[in-house]
Amino acid sequence: MSERVSFGYETVDAEEKTRRVGAVFSNVAAKYDVMNDAMSGGMHRLWKDQFVRRVKPQPGEAILDMAGGTGDIAFRLAERGAQVTVADINQDMLDVGLERAVKRGIDTLVWSCQNAESLSYPDRTFDAYTIAFGIRNVTHIDKALAEAFRVLKYGGRFFCLEFSTTEWPGFKDAYDFYSHKVVPQIGKAIAHDADSYRYLIESIRRFPTMPEFERMIREAGFERTKVEPILGGLVAIHSGWKL
Repeated sequence: MSERVSFGYETVDAEEKTRRVGAVFSNVAAKYDVMNDAMSGGMHRLWKDQFVRRVKPQPGEAILDMAGGTGDIAFRLAERGAQVTVADINQDMLDVGLERAVKRGIDTLVWSCQNAESLSYPDRTFDAYTIAFGIRNVTHIDKALAEAFRVLKYGGRFFCLEFSTTEWPGFKDAYDFYSHKVVPQIGKAIAHDADSYRYLIESIRRFPTMPEFERMIREAGFERTKVEPILGGLVAIHSGWKL
């Protein structure tokens, strides 16, 4: 029997999830950054700034930005002198990022179509691995974490920015209503695609809790793991080291 995994609130075959997630991001690629601003009121920019400050990229470091399609994290890392490889499983997302890089006059990034579960890079290639708002869309999170560990050098660091579940009681109820009822309508109005944004919200709800995900990071081999909640855990920065 084929393996069954979650696709939002549905349970589907693993291969079907990979295919359907690919379709979601192909559908939303052109409006992805506009929608991020609309959905978060621009706060995603502040979260990403904070994330990159935690990564502390250094000049000359080799950093793999996984699921980095449109370049938001990579541009910030490159500003600090890091040598960044932007990897994404979706070529449409990479194409948007490449176009944005050309408009900004940024020609130092390497762009590569990669599956987070089976990276083509040799062992111990990168000083840091970053992934922002991407790991919850991976079919097998444990395999992606194992690959992150494999391609990092000893002393390398893993940083993940991802939605979680806010623990602020009143805010949690308001956000649940906003995300389930309002976000798909924003997607319909701006991206002409309510279904893709309905899935993206559902994928947040199916993602492991902060303690559960930290445990998964440790089980992949990382040490000195840490979780930094933002807005009570609406968003969280997870980190760990390969020692």
